[in-house]
Amino acid sequence: MFDLDGTLVDTACEITLALNAVLVERGLPAVDEGAARGWIGRGAREIMTCAYRHACGGAEPDEPMLQAFEWHYAAQSGRCSRLRPEALDGLRALRSLRVATALVTNKETRFAAAVLHAHDLWGLLDAVVCGDMLQHRKPDPLGVEHCLARFRTAPQRALFAGDSDIDVTTARNAGVALCPSLPAAAQRLSA
Repeated sequence: MFDLDGTLVDTACEITLALNAVLVERGLPAVDEGAARGWIGRGAREIMTCAYRHACGGAEPDEPMLQAFEWHYAAQSGRCSRLRPEALDGLRALRSLRVATALVTNKETRFAAAVLHAHDLWGLLDAVVCGDMLQHRKPDPLGVEHCLARFRTAPQRALFAGDSDIDVTTARNAGVALCPSLPAAAQRLSA
């Protein structure tokens, strides 16, 4: 199982563009990509909330601002993101080993689908679990547990590849081993 943002695809540029479009529309200062990277992984609304708090010193965004971000982000999804160099080869290697692969992301379906299709990853995944598909998001183990049940796999026989603290906690909560990257997961499975 894999995280999306930062693990398979670097999406920080398009998230930053969408955040800044909303902030500038409101007459607020733009954020840099480095700051946006620190907010990625919690879902679109939480990213906008973090950016707004950053720009306004702790205030909460209103619903029209959150909706504007979702609109801008939908327009940007898959446009300037970059496939991680090892992602395609790693997923193909796992496919050749007949290893079931799944995506577990907090990114909402409409955004994740655009990114996956833009980078030709959809066909290399046997299951996709997005942040709006189940009752709880990562770090809750529900998405991982859903994949384990679907593939009839015990937690001890599964790996989760992710790059954030949320991913570490998700793997721990689900009782599966964590690999910090796709190459580490492919190497572990082929050994």
